[in-house]
Amino acid sequence: MKQMQGLDAAFVAMEQPVAPVHIGSTSIYDPSTAPGGFVRYKDILSFIQDRLHLSETMRQKMVKVPFGIDYPYWVEDINFDLEFHVRHVALPKPGDWRQLCIQAARIFARPLDLSRPPWEITIVEGLDNVEGIPKGSYAMITKVHHAAIDGASGVDMMKAMHTLTAATEPPATKDEWRPESDPSQLGMFMRGYVRSLSNPLRQMRAFAKSAPGMAKAAGRMLSGEIEVGALLKAPKTRFNGTVSPHRMFDARTFAIEDVNKIRALSEGSKLNDVMLSVVGGAMRLYMESKRELPEETVTAMAPISVRTEGERNTMGNQVAAMFVPLGSHIADAAERMKFVHEETGKAKGLTDTMGARDMAEMAKLSSAPMMNIGSMLYTRLKIADRIKPFINTVVTNVPGPPVPIYSAGAQLVAHYGMLCLVDGTRLGHVVQSYMGKITLSFTADRNAVPDPDFYAECIQKSYDAHVRAAAKLAAPEGKAKAKAKPKAKAAAASKAKAEQRPDPKLH
Repeated sequence: MKQMQGLDAAFVAMEQPVAPVHIGSTSIYDPSTAPGGFVRYKDILSFIQDRLHLSETMRQKMVKVPFGIDYPYWVEDINFDLEFHVRHVALPKPGDWRQLCIQAARIFARPLDLSRPPWEITIVEGLDNVEGIPKGSYAMITKVHHAAIDGASGVDMMKAMHTLTAATEPPATKDEWRPESDPSQLGMFMRGYVRSLSNPLRQMRAFAKSAPGMAKAAGRMLSGEIEVGALLKAPKTRFNGTVSPHRMFDARTFAIEDVNKIRALSEGSKLNDVMLSVVGGAMRLYMESKRELPEETVTAMAPISVRTEGERNTMGNQVAAMFVPLGSHIADAAERMKFVHEETGKAKGLTDTMGARDMAEMAKLSSAPMMNIGSMLYTRLKIADRIKPFINTVVTNVPGPPVPIYSAGAQLVAHYGMLCLVDGTRLGHVVQSYMGKITLSFTADRNAVPDPDFYAECIQKSYDAHVRAAAKLAAPEGKAKAKAKPKAKAAAASKAKAEQRPDPKLH
């Protein structure tokens, strides 16, 4: 039995029937690579059964403390039943991409059974009309409660459920798992009551760890070295407000080679800068079509993993956050790219100053009762509809393997991330890399994005605009202009410096 940490417990407190707090993915597999050229449901069950011990997440359930006076616990589930967690459905004909997206959104909208290990896999057959996917392929729609994993530990879980070859032999490591009986409710209550007495001391320790970084950041803010304008200037949009029970999902896929060419639009930029700029352009196009484009730029929260090597394949969340304006107020893709790159630099400056690890420690400052009461009031009073938002969306980047991987012998051919939505944030994006491709997928509240296929088109149009801008820059005339700009800037700087020198005639 192991107790949750602050951020994990916060995700449990945030859970609402209409807004389940789980993350996941929609993955598509080609069974032609498996032994015999096909994969049955029982083959998938057997493959997962043999590898359960490679992931700490799979057989642990959460047990809440009576009256919510303390953080919940993780317990090895004595009644674990694999077939409850792995389901099997098929799309009706024609079995196309839009049907798969609708099925994925419908499954993702349903809460997990939190009396069992908080994860599910739904195998979906009948994908023969999904463009670019081999005939006979099937999908696996996976969802796991956010209290159990973050993006980095989710990658570790994915590794546990996949192999580097099509071979399906069980792993050499021995399964030494031992189930546990549920702890006594009275015992947990008493333990929680005693811990509540020491809460102030634990909060002081957590505050002491984060205080130096906070003080340093405050000093740099006052001096103007870094700024927090992104948090203060986010406009209220259709992507903010109280979340409904309905979800929408879609995705687009791009070549990493082309994404790397786009990076040339702003010297020193990263892949993440490109995708943030693409999202900013997509949100601009979408809001513009609804005649709702604000003058201010929208802002995204980008999670940052602070998980150490020793914390790999462990449950829970080890994340901090970075807040980045997406340049939705800028029409030109090249100019937006430069803006986003500059803003990510500022955001990283704030995060580095405070210390990403110390920012994660701040999640421990709130007690379990305060989390539960605060979350309940925030939802019931619909506060997200009444206040100005700090962010407008989430954009999380989860790197995947550059080589093919397999599950039950079937090769993974496409992988799309899915995000939970909470009151205040009704649109989330996941950037996922795999085998030379980048997928940009989104999960949205139906009230915010009733036309997901159109928003997916906005993503594609925004990306295409970045590709054209990069091609224009790479052309001979574009290169000449790019070289001329630094010279012009240097000349202007030299002139300004000369103007600042004292005139010798006056002395």
